[in-house]
Amino acid sequence: MNQITIKRIYENPQGKGGIRILVDRLWPRGIKKDDAPIDEWVKDLAPSHELRKWYHENIDKRRAGFIKKYHAELRKNTEAVDAMRNLAQTKKLTFITSMKDVEKSHLPVLIDFLMKQ
Repeated sequence: MNQITIKRIYENPQGKGGIRILVDRLWPRGIKKDDAPIDEWVKDLAPSHELRKWYHENIDKRRAGFIKKYHAELRKNTEAVDAMRNLAQTKKLTFITSMKDVEKSHLPVLIDFLMKQ
């Protein structure tokens, strides 16, 4: 599997980041869809609205619980997970989010899940 990088949607694309995939349920504020520096928007791999809201209420204290619950959601979403895993086998990917702290976002959890399963 190729390396998958993470960027914020508000950062200008630099270098050869491969396919840029927005993995958020909500469209980022202040970005017009026609102007977004992305190639695809994959909502299905983002946490559910309920899980996202729960996690964002207290990110620092709920990280471990979030990982467990998000993994459970991903295990149920085999079609989208398999499609992304297959894409990552042949293409370089950059996952995009609007979250300020990308290291505390769902993206490192998603990448870990894709790499280990």
